[in-house]
Amino acid sequence: MFYLLQIDTLQKAVSALPLPEKISMWSLLEKGGWIMYPLYFLLVAAIFVFIERLIAIRKASRIEGNFMYIIRDHIVSGNVGAARSLAKNTNNPVARMIDKGLQRIGKPIDAIEKSMENVGKLEMYTMEKNLSILSLIAGIAPMFGFLGTIVGMIQLFYGIASSGQFTLNDIAGGIYVKMITSGTGLIIGLLAYIGHNVLTTQIDKTANKMEAASAEFIDILQEPTR
Repeated sequence: MFYLLQIDTLQKAVSALPLPEKISMWSLLEKGGWIMYPLYFLLVAAIFVFIERLIAIRKASRIEGNFMYIIRDHIVSGNVGAARSLAKNTNNPVARMIDKGLQRIGKPIDAIEKSMENVGKLEMYTMEKNLSILSLIAGIAPMFGFLGTIVGMIQLFYGIASSGQFTLNDIAGGIYVKMITSGTGLIIGLLAYIGHNVLTTQIDKTANKMEAASAEFIDILQEPTR
């Protein structure tokens, strides 16, 4: 009975304690100070670059399943003009590589391969445009966040040293506020890093399609004529 009374008394004491004040995420971010504005800019830039590049890369990777079959039929039948017309009217990297190869028909195979390879490099460069921005954001966003935390800690301890009066709540409250910038910077850097890897994977898949189409085109040229 004595233990039951103790438990009941403890429960009442716990329930009488004031509940911690709830704070919204936006209010928490506002406490980060001026360093949050560069971080917001980096977040917007990362989202914009990711969406823009994702749309462009997916558009470049769309290749009709029967594209190479039609090209092969035109070449085998000797209708190179129709093959070039199809390649010119198809807007993707594979078609532009094939068009360059069609322009070089009649020259040595090595020369055709080299010209198509050069077009492929240009197409890869176009797809990889602005990817360096995501890589840069992934590196500097955590640094900006850490810088904000360091500046905030310096200000906090300078205020403590100047006044000579402080409580544990003051120190704890000041530290958690200053850590907001570090957490935000790490999250932005992580998102940029993931976005960069996703886009790189999509580019690699498109590059594989380009290599396969190039090899198939060279095989078509080396087939015996009917």
